[in-house]
Formats: sequence, structure tokens, C-alpha cells
Amino acid sequence: MLRKQLRPVPAHPFSGGSVLTRRHQCTGSSFFNMVKPAPADAIFGLMKPYNADKFPQKVNLSVGVYRDEQGQPFVLESVRKAAAIALDHLEMEYAPITGFPAYVSKATRLCFGDDAAEEVLERVASVQTLSGTGALRLGGEIIRRVVNSSQVNMNVSSPTYPNHINIYKEANFNLLYYPYYDEEKHTVNVPALLTYIKKLPEHSFVLLHACCHNPTGCDPTQEEWREVVAALEERQVIPFVDMAYQGFATGDLDRDAFLARAISRSKVPAFFIAQSFAKNFGLYGHRAGCLHVGCDNPREKEVVLSQASQIARSLYSNPPIYGATIVNTILGDEALTQLWKSEVALMAKRLSHIRQRLVEELAACGCQRDFSHLATGAGMVSLTGLKTNELSMLRDKHHIYMTQDGRIAFPGLNETNVKYVAEKIKEVVSQ
Repeated sequence: MLRKQLRPVPAHPFSGGSVLTRRHQCTGSSFFNMVKPAPADAIFGLMKPYNADKFPQKVNLSVGVYRDEQGQPFVLESVRKAAAIALDHLEMEYAPITGFPAYVSKATRLCFGDDAAEEVLERVASVQTLSGTGALRLGGEIIRRVVNSSQVNMNVSSPTYPNHINIYKEANFNLLYYPYYDEEKHTVNVPALLTYIKKLPEHSFVLLHACCHNPTGCDPTQEEWREVVAALEERQVIPFVDMAYQGFATGDLDRDAFLARAISRSKVPAFFIAQSFAKNFGLYGHRAGCLHVGCDNPREKEVVLSQASQIARSLYSNPPIYGATIVNTILGDEALTQLWKSEVALMAKRLSHIRQRLVEELAACGCQRDFSHLATGAGMVSLTGLKTNELSMLRDKHHIYMTQDGRIAFPGLNETNVKYVAEKIKEVVSQ
């Protein structure tokens, strides 16, 4: 009788078996002896070997963090001035769970435009988040609560930013991949993308990159985006937009928000927009961002805000205040806003210039492989098309670090090293 009353022993998450099995396998007081190391991050995992590399001409082309012409970390002048102002009004109190209202309001206007219709704004639930990653994950958790199904699919581009896969797998989504990049033409395969969307079931979720697609650097035109939005409306598909690089595609913050704004005016059943200020404010380590959720009406907006608040409370409780204070200070001062916009335009211009310079140097050193697509890409990154063995040779022999998918991060290039990089690329592709 006693044996029948015993409940099953729950499986231990590390051992792959029961607690009894784990205790049998562990020795002494070791709790983690059966745990296997997680794979290194595809991007940040390269920092360890790069930092250990003593070669004086080493080049880091793996991490998308803006650098100045000397290859040094870059702090925007608008951010410096805002920081000085913030220092005089320093606070250490908790932020509200859903964020500072003034900051959230300004972020919302930056996303949807100063001319956004009140009808749109009054039904958008906006929450301060831990930059773009936090917004993507919080949005995923909201979806998991709303969708009454054990399996929820997130359709992502092939290829996509590696952390997209981590984020949605950890949130228990099933990942499906839609056709996006034509590797031969180095362009967006818009017909294939539209065909895919038009076959999706109603209320499917599709992750789209607002601009500066990561890792390809290839974006649809505005007219092509209109076709995509029309297809989303037709199939009643729910878009989730990752807006990590607003301003870096064209230097114009309004133009780069085209997709987000087109979706907000559309008749899709709902939408999610993850807004990051890591890149365009240079606040990488301060985790400032927002999640915007488009609802059907103001009542649903309040419901979503309550759900987002409860989820955030359990994940991180309250968002960090410093980065949000910097953004709020800049966007609340007309002179600082104009200075910031000019700095974003200059960063975008430098990235476009260094793309062109690499292609010029590749041609000048006699490289026979065509890399011209790198000059026409948008933003910080593009896919080079380099093969795995070529990337390994660049890293191991020439101390040039790129991710294993062949993605190049252009902020690491400058006039000091661009010729060296071009010559070594030519050398490895010629073998």
C-alpha cells in the first residue's frame, strides 16, 4: 500500500533523470558535476580569445559596438551633456515596474513619430525594458500567457540574430524560419518572404527587423515593406518588430522607423515592437529600451500593462534608472535632441563610408572575389560570404576576428586597419 501512495520523483533539470539518479551519480557534496558547459555565445564568446591575443594589429570585427576612428569606445557628446545634468538630479529610488512615465512617453513618440495619431497611441501599451533583449523576452512572455497552447511558433528570418533564437527558445517557443536572404544576389528575397507570410495561419507570430537586418545588413525598400504589411493584414498575422538600430540605416530616425509606423497604422490584430537605445544612444551597458504592444482598444491596453507589470516584477522587478534618465534628458531638451540626431547621422555616415573603403581596398589589392554588396548594406553588420575555413584562417593566422557565420561588424574598421583587413581577406580567399 505504501508503495502505491508514493508520488513520482520529479526529474532534476541538470541530470536528465530523477533526484535519486542524480544523488547516485553525484560524489560528495558536488551538485553540478553532471552539468555540461553551455556553448559560448556566438558573438561575445569571441571576446575571450581576442582579449588574450597579444598581436598588436589584431582586429575585432565580431561585436556590433560603435567605435571612433581610433577604434576607441565612443561616448556621444549629447550623452555627456545629459549625464552632467543628470548628476545634479541623481536619484537612487526604484523606478516604477513599467518604467518612468516621462521616459516611456518620449520613447513612444520616437518610435511612432511626433505626428502619431492619438487613436494609435491610446491603444499601445508601452513598458520600459532592459534594452532590446529585455523587450523581446518580455513580449515573448506576454505571448505565452495569452496563447492557450502548449506550443507557440515564432517565425524568424533565415538567417537571424543568434540571440533571437536563445530568447525565444528560453521562452518555450518553437522556432520556424522564413526565407529572407538570397545568398547569391546578396539581397532580400521579397517574393519568397511574401509567399511564406501568405501561407501562415491566422494569429501566427513573425519576427521582423525594422532596419539594418542582423546579420545580413539587407533591408526591404519602403514599397516592399508596404507589401509585407499588406500580407500581414491579409493573413491577420501578428508582427514582432525588433528595432535595434533606428537611425543607423539612413541616418534619419523617422525613415528608419518606417516599418514600425506602417504596422501601427495597419489592421493587424496586434503588434509588438522591441525598441533599443543601446546603439543609437551608445548606452550599451545601461540597458535602456521599451516594449510597445499594439492592442485593439484602451481597455486591452490596460490589461496588457497589468500582465507586463506582473511578469516584469517576477523577472527583474524594476528597470534600471540611469540609462533611462539619460534618454529622457536628451529627448526632453530641444538642443540636446538636435545634437543627438546629428550624432546619429554622423555615426551612420561613418559606417557607410567604412563599408565603401573596405570594398575599395579589396579591389585595390586585387581581390578576385566580389564583395561589392558590403558597400550597399545598411548598419553595423553584413554577411561577407566567407567560408568557415577562411574565417578560421583570418582569426588564427592574421588575428582578424569575425563570427563563424561570416558576419562582419564594421565599427571595428578604421583608416588604420582597413587596408590590412582587405589584404588578409584577399590572401585567404586566394588559397
